[in-house]
Amino acid sequence: MGYSSIFRDGIFAGRTYIVTGSGSGFGRCIAHEIAALGGRVALVGRTLEKLKASAAEIAEDNEGPAGDPRCYTADIRDEERVTAMIGEILADFGRINGLVNNAGGQFSAKLKDISAKGWDAVVRNNLTGGFLMSREVYRQWMEVHGGSIVNITAEFGLGLPDMGHSGAARAGMDNFTRTAALEWAHSNVRVNAVAPGWIASSGYDNYPKEVSAAIAQRADHVPLKRHGTEAELSAAVCFLLSDAAAFITGTSIAVDGGAPLERGYRPSEDGPRENRAFHGFHRYSEPDILKQGK
Repeated sequence: MGYSSIFRDGIFAGRTYIVTGSGSGFGRCIAHEIAALGGRVALVGRTLEKLKASAAEIAEDNEGPAGDPRCYTADIRDEERVTAMIGEILADFGRINGLVNNAGGQFSAKLKDISAKGWDAVVRNNLTGGFLMSREVYRQWMEVHGGSIVNITAEFGLGLPDMGHSGAARAGMDNFTRTAALEWAHSNVRVNAVAPGWIASSGYDNYPKEVSAAIAQRADHVPLKRHGTEAELSAAVCFLLSDAAAFITGTSIAVDGGAPLERGYRPSEDGPRENRAFHGFHRYSEPDILKQGK
């Protein structure tokens, strides 16, 4: 049994893609789908053990070049390391067709309780790191050869209470996406973003229990009345990486079940809804917090 992508087999054959934060969560799923579609994957993250686990899964599930991912450890906030790593990836693969800036992280806190150090850490992780990765991929390969960059942001349009540092960084990444799309279009580089809403991923279980419990209830405020799946997010990413999106750049696709449309004074109508979630990722495991009470 392998990844059940909605896309045609082989669309990424002969191509190489970098996925940051690919040791778990969204990144792991995205890397799996790219490989299932024939692409070679450079797995980037800070923890080698996690990257090796993802690599072993991909090798087990795929044959040929797609079943031979490579692991690269890096703190994407480290400019010198990012520059060197992109050189290493090019030496190993000979090309970079796409970059998925997925790596990021944050902690739950009120604005008044966030220190300057905590603020800087999250902004550098969720904004500066993506900039450095994009800049180096562009400088070292895409400026001459073209390619596609997809940035994972967030649903931040109405603010992001309790995670204001991340909301500010993600909004910055959205603006960077549009600027890079304009500046790099002459090099045939497309730059887009995917903005996830409440996607049921392993990250849910990394927050304190009271925060995770609140997240579990967020489905009540989504018109589709459920959390999204990792595969639904990955599908949007793979579409933007694919040739089908050849005339799409500088935009953001929201994968959020219509959450921004739901307002307390005018919620979506109650009633039965058939759960039509797409579960293409065969190795997906539902977060523990969502299993409770079932």
